[in-house]
Amino acid sequence: MSNVKTILITGSDLAAEAIELLQDYQLIYAGRQPQEADLIALCERHNPQAIIVRYGKINGRIMDAAPALRVISKHGSGIDVIDQQAAAERQIAVRAAVGANAAAVSEHAWALILACAKSVPQLDRRMRDGHWDKAQHKSLELEGRTLGLVGLGAIGSRVARIGQAFGMQVLAYDPYAQTLPAGCEAVESLDELYSRADVVSLHCPLTDSNHQMINAAALARFKPGAILVNTARGGLIDDQAVATALQNGTLRAAGLDSFTSEPLTAPHLWQSLNNVIITPHIGGVSDNAYVRMGTGAARNALQVLQEQEAVS
Repeated sequence: MSNVKTILITGSDLAAEAIELLQDYQLIYAGRQPQEADLIALCERHNPQAIIVRYGKINGRIMDAAPALRVISKHGSGIDVIDQQAAAERQIAVRAAVGANAAAVSEHAWALILACAKSVPQLDRRMRDGHWDKAQHKSLELEGRTLGLVGLGAIGSRVARIGQAFGMQVLAYDPYAQTLPAGCEAVESLDELYSRADVVSLHCPLTDSNHQMINAAALARFKPGAILVNTARGGLIDDQAVATALQNGTLRAAGLDSFTSEPLTAPHLWQSLNNVIITPHIGGVSDNAYVRMGTGAARNALQVLQEQEAVS
């Protein structure tokens, strides 16, 4: 097992600005789709002091393979892919680059909302097949309609402000929010949000309590013909229930950027539905966010390592 100061990156690349920050460490890249066995083998070989998590999940078995491990730093904000209880039991710090991709994800959420409301992919396909649907197609106009946000952190707040710019009424459900954007109405329950919103957009972390929160019972409370957008975590929705709602008209359309299992396996039920728009969990991966997430993750890891060096 190596004694070199090492940081393991569960991906194949890192922004040059982040690499510069980590110049005192040997960087080990695990590749684009690292599996548990791959990460265990790399930890056993290199004994990293830190792991920067881009792809895959980090569990206790991986942590145990790296006795020198002191910090797990997320390349982004979603730390649900890290077993936080296992890390705490081993006195391993967990950090997130909070807000680093907020602009990118909020923009992507709006790309999906607009694509759903205006049927952009479907019309593009029809045009390429030689059809001219001007006489029979009507898109959904957003001005005057209601946007419902589940979660009002850095991303949800940005989505709210853009919704107001479109002339929408904005509702938000977030029991942890300290403040709301001006003009945004807080609702007391998800039921109220579902029943009033023409567009429901998810911006909350995945927890044990909200797993598959968008299920058949929840969808039964949606306004008929609503749009659902999920740029948060795939586990927030019940795939089959959402597919049924798309087929029976409960939902006009859905835009999905995250999935219960990633990468998405083929064939998958989403591929057979014309009114769902799917993207490969790239909402947070923009040119600027890539740099901010990388440098944020690097600084978070270095801060923990430097603090521990100072007391040892």
